[in-house]
Amino acid sequence: MNNNYKATVNQEFEFTISQEELSQLDAVQTTTGYHILHNNTSFKAEIDASNFAQKTYQVQINNNIYNVTIADKIDLLIKDMGFSIGTTKQLNALTAPMPGLILDVQVVAGQEVKEGDTLVILSAMKMENSFVSHMDGTIKAVHVVKDDAVDKGQLLVEFEETN
Repeated sequence: MNNNYKATVNQEFEFTISQEELSQLDAVQTTTGYHILHNNTSFKAEIDASNFAQKTYQVQINNNIYNVTIADKIDLLIKDMGFSIGTTKQLNALTAPMPGLILDVQVVAGQEVKEGDTLVILSAMKMENSFVSHMDGTIKAVHVVKDDAVDKGQLLVEFEETN
């Protein structure tokens, strides 16, 4: 697993920053923020707002405001596995994050579920993985049954669209 971070600025520009680049950053904390030197240019940086849980920050650099989202190696791995990052509760489908064998399906089409209810139990790499609902909702369709072998990314359960 790499030690890179991905920074998204203003939901438009993406940068990959390595741990080595971060350790070589010439930044000094001041009473109002940070003083940064980069390519012989001085920058004044302040963090105006932060949401640590969502890893979002509003940063002011030389009086320009930027909205920054930072993803670490765990966030990137979770994204690669097909899970969503963040606190959004919108989930219209559950897909298999890895190949495995369905041990149990605990929902049926039309069933109402609550956040935290177990939907499917998948065995992968000799481990049982329970997948739970991330929201209250109604099951639209179930695409697997017990003892099905599934591939990574295969659709397991669909939710009704919520408005």
